[in-house]
Amino acid sequence: MPGWPRCSSWYKGKQGAGMSDYFETEDVVKGYDSGIVKRILSYVKPYRFLVVVTLLTLAVSTLGELAVPVLQQRVIDNDILARFLLIRTDVLAHEEPGLAHDTRGTLEALMGTPGMLPIGDYCFVPQDQDTKIASRVEEELRQKGILGEAQWYAFSYKSGDPSLEVMDKYGEFFIKGDTAAAIYTKDLYTLPVQAIATIRSRDIASIIRVVVFLLIILALVFVFTFIQTWTTTLLGQHVMKDMRLALFKKTASQSTAFLSRHPVGRIVTRLTGDVETINEFFTSVLVAFLKDLAIMVGALITLFLLSPKLAVVALCTMPPALAITAYSRIKARDAFRRQRTASSRVNSYLSERLSGVAVVQLFRGEKRSAREFAEGNNELLKANLGEMYVFATFRPFVELLSTITMAVIIAVGANLVLNLSLSLGVLIAFINLTGMFYGPVMDIAEKYTLLQSAMAGGERVFKLLDTDDHIPDQGTHRIEGMVRGHIAFEDVHFSYKKDEGILKGLTFKVNPGEMAAIVGYTGAGKTTITNVLARLWDIDGGSILLDGIPLPDIPLNELRRSVLPVLQDVFLFSGTVVDNIRLGLSLTDEAVAEAAKAVHAHEFISRLPDGYQTRLSEGATNISSGQRQLISFARVIAHNPAIVILDEATSSIDTETEHLIQLGIQRVLAGRTSIVIAHRLSTIRHSDRILVLSGGRIVEQGKHEELIEQKGIYAGLYQLQYAGKII
Repeated sequence: MPGWPRCSSWYKGKQGAGMSDYFETEDVVKGYDSGIVKRILSYVKPYRFLVVVTLLTLAVSTLGELAVPVLQQRVIDNDILARFLLIRTDVLAHEEPGLAHDTRGTLEALMGTPGMLPIGDYCFVPQDQDTKIASRVEEELRQKGILGEAQWYAFSYKSGDPSLEVMDKYGEFFIKGDTAAAIYTKDLYTLPVQAIATIRSRDIASIIRVVVFLLIILALVFVFTFIQTWTTTLLGQHVMKDMRLALFKKTASQSTAFLSRHPVGRIVTRLTGDVETINEFFTSVLVAFLKDLAIMVGALITLFLLSPKLAVVALCTMPPALAITAYSRIKARDAFRRQRTASSRVNSYLSERLSGVAVVQLFRGEKRSAREFAEGNNELLKANLGEMYVFATFRPFVELLSTITMAVIIAVGANLVLNLSLSLGVLIAFINLTGMFYGPVMDIAEKYTLLQSAMAGGERVFKLLDTDDHIPDQGTHRIEGMVRGHIAFEDVHFSYKKDEGILKGLTFKVNPGEMAAIVGYTGAGKTTITNVLARLWDIDGGSILLDGIPLPDIPLNELRRSVLPVLQDVFLFSGTVVDNIRLGLSLTDEAVAEAAKAVHAHEFISRLPDGYQTRLSEGATNISSGQRQLISFARVIAHNPAIVILDEATSSIDTETEHLIQLGIQRVLAGRTSIVIAHRLSTIRHSDRILVLSGGRIVEQGKHEELIEQKGIYAGLYQLQYAGKII
């Protein structure tokens, strides 16, 4: 087989080297690549509706999360604390001409505050997020007696309000106007609980409304987050489906040369593991990055809207966190690379050793294999620990910086609250928003490894999709009716690898209806003739003609419908026996049974538990190798080709079964061109012509008896097989 020289040369170079990195020929980690992202997103185009729904739900859920601390701030300032500042308008009237310009501006802003309550010579201004008094202005107003020292609680009322009874009973504590009243905060909480509840009934009702509103927002966030997760997962699954289908179609159309250069395990990994990393790109990376970025930007904007001064303080503490995030990203990339490389080597070693465990046991290699695996496993352990150390160091650092930021905000914010430049609710909101900002910082850094994996997986997937190594199918000469079966090889040259020729000027003809046998030593090129005749490989030079038509001029589907080889390695798919014989044809059960009877497979199939409906396991391991050969023959007969190539087709059949096969073949090959490639010369004694292949050329040809008389290569092969028997 063409792949063996490569494998054997690799093995010689690796003997004693321990864990193999044969399959590690590509980078396992790649940074962000906008080109790969664009190609991944191109698969989203058919699902624009899901994208729109995802973005809308993302926006709504993000706004909902940001609204929670803002509502908390409002309810704390306006309803729970409900503090009012006292401004004495009677004093202001006398002192205003002597006030500084900025002090007068502050007073105008305070007097225009929504919710301000005038009571006689006093104005009560609510202290909330809009109340901002500079320390110098506050000091001037207090010195002149315009701004009261104590905190007040003020409220409005109407005729018949229950609060009138409380004020009548405890009138000495209240300043009462026509529609509003006020009381020292410290005096309010000396009243009985029922009286306090009556005075603050509006605040309690407002708190209940806000709590209900908060619950509605949280419910909406939950619903929209669920929809976002569902649409994102659905989008990722659709993209995976389309990408796997594209990969499968591309791989199935590639040439045998391409497939021989790429191990099956690697291609399967492309269709499964690498595509799955792209699914993670949608479900765990892309939307998560958008959500985290939206939360971070939204939190910063909200901070500046609430208090620009305190937002600047918070912002100054964030660069160290961003610097640590960038550094940890680089370290995580290196750790992730080591982990992926070590993991791949361990997996490759396990796959190889477990597949060949019988050989390991026969050659007493258990201890050596265990030692080599322990070395690789130890490297994987170190790599995993290295990755763990990165995150074990990064997260505490970011949490430390987050704590320091909050401590600075609390220290500066508390001072601003005491100086009437900030409300307590805004300070609490700042603490919550700062936590919301640092959460995504850690999340983004930890998801960077998933982004790297998705980029690497995407690069490998698109590299396979971009590879175009298929057999050209540009033939326009359509075959009318049944192929006669005239085959001509004219000076054919072919090599699987450059400068390693297999066929060297091969020339021979097979006439219609003739049974030609090809024999020769191993490596002479017998199986290669099958490969090039069915155009599994294209020749390097010369020409192959079918009924006088060059093979490249015949459409591939028509060529392979007319030329059907039975390969020496029989492959049956998992499924029923009848499905394996039909293999895509719409044949009746009777036609399938007739094909099986022709090769004497009907008898053993009928004895199976479910007859033709018996399910075969993977590789058809639940039947014997000889039975698998018989089913493969029945499959060929069912497809009714014009030319049949039997490549070592009876190598796994016992003598009795071989006799039945010969009887069946003699009937079904009558009138068809056939080429039989076999080491067991007894199966080809009655061939019309035997071609002896050596060094990529025909060196002898004739009937069995003629070649025996020539005492050449064929006679030598026959003597080797039947030494001691009468020729």
